[in-house]
Amino acid sequence: MKKIILVGAGGHAKSCLDIIKSTKKYRILGFIDNDKSKTIDKYKVIGGDNYLKNIKNKKNINIAITIGQIKNYKKRNELFLKIKRLGFKIPKIVSRHALISDKSSILTGTMIFHGVIINYGVKVGENSIINTSALIEHDTKIGSNTHIATKATINGGVKIGSNTFIGSGSVIKEGVEIGDNCIIGMGSIIKKDVKNNSLIK
Repeated sequence: MKKIILVGAGGHAKSCLDIIKSTKKYRILGFIDNDKSKTIDKYKVIGGDNYLKNIKNKKNINIAITIGQIKNYKKRNELFLKIKRLGFKIPKIVSRHALISDKSSILTGTMIFHGVIINYGVKVGENSIINTSALIEHDTKIGSNTHIATKATINGGVKIGSNTFIGSGSVIKEGVEIGDNCIIGMGSIIKKDVKNNSLIK
């Protein structure tokens, strides 16, 4: 089994842990977090922010970023870039309980949660989160460092930019374009294009 370290030991990390265990591909070494007293399941925090740079044989260790993204995308993005510079592998991780078209494309660092459906022609960028039971319909394009939250419905041919958050239960009409750095609040129904840096409550 491949070795993996999880970066972040908060609430989102608990869900990520379930996803990683479901793949049956990884031996989990522990978490990176500044609160070294934390334990999730049987897995302990093995170090803080500076731990990773001191690891030898970085190419033999996989990293999963297990902090969430709701109000601010910057922390996840900074971690992703830092970990790549250090030379670690950041694999895409897909739940065994997700349905993913073999005609879709999912890039490195993205995590696909339980119950997700990703249909034909979908493209998802790096370091994104497709959370529990989200539906991504055909030919949709999702940028990097974007979070599609629980039970969101993204209809066919939608384009969603990078660093964007789509809230739980939101519905995006087919063909709509949503820009970069947007926050779409929980339960929103989006029928028209949304410009960069928009906040929809």
